[in-house]
Amino acid sequence: MQIRATPFDHPDAVKLNDAVQLEYQRRYDGEGDITPLDASMFTPPNGLYLIAYDEGNRPVATGGWRAHEEAELGYSEGDAEIKRMYVIPEARGLGLARRILAELEAGAREAGRARMVLETGTKQPEAIALYTSSGYTPCERFGHFREYEDSRCFAKPLNGALRPGL
Repeated sequence: MQIRATPFDHPDAVKLNDAVQLEYQRRYDGEGDITPLDASMFTPPNGLYLIAYDEGNRPVATGGWRAHEEAELGYSEGDAEIKRMYVIPEARGLGLARRILAELEAGAREAGRARMVLETGTKQPEAIALYTSSGYTPCERFGHFREYEDSRCFAKPLNGALRPGL
C-alpha cells in the first residue's frame, strides 16, 4: 500500500468521498455529512488530504484534516479537524485507517496545529474504537453536528506541535 497526499477535488478523492457519503446515508437513515467543505481547506499548510492506493493503484482509503484558526462552533484556535476517514469494505482490517491517522497527525503537528479533533457518530463503532485506541478522548461537541444527539466528538493533543513563528 502507498499513501499519497492528494488534492481533495482529485477524481480518486471524489470517488472515495461519494462512497463514504453512501456509507453515512446507509448508517444514518439517508443523511450524509453535510458539513461544508471545499478543496482549499485541505491544501498545505492549512490542511492535508491523503489517499491510500493498493498494489494495483486502486484508491482504497482516505482521510484529511483542515485547520481552524478561530474559536467558533466549539473549535479551539489551533485545531486540526479530521474529515472523511474512510476505507473501502474490501480493504478493511489491514490497518489502513490507523496508518492514515498517524500520517494526518504527523502532518498537523508539522504544520503547528495544537490539537487534533474529530466528530463521528454512535452508528460508527469502528471509528470510535480506532480513535479511542489511538489516544483520542471525548471532548465538548463542536462543528456542524454539535446539536445532534448521536454525535460524538473526540480530541487529542498534538504534543510537540510548534506554532509557526514561535
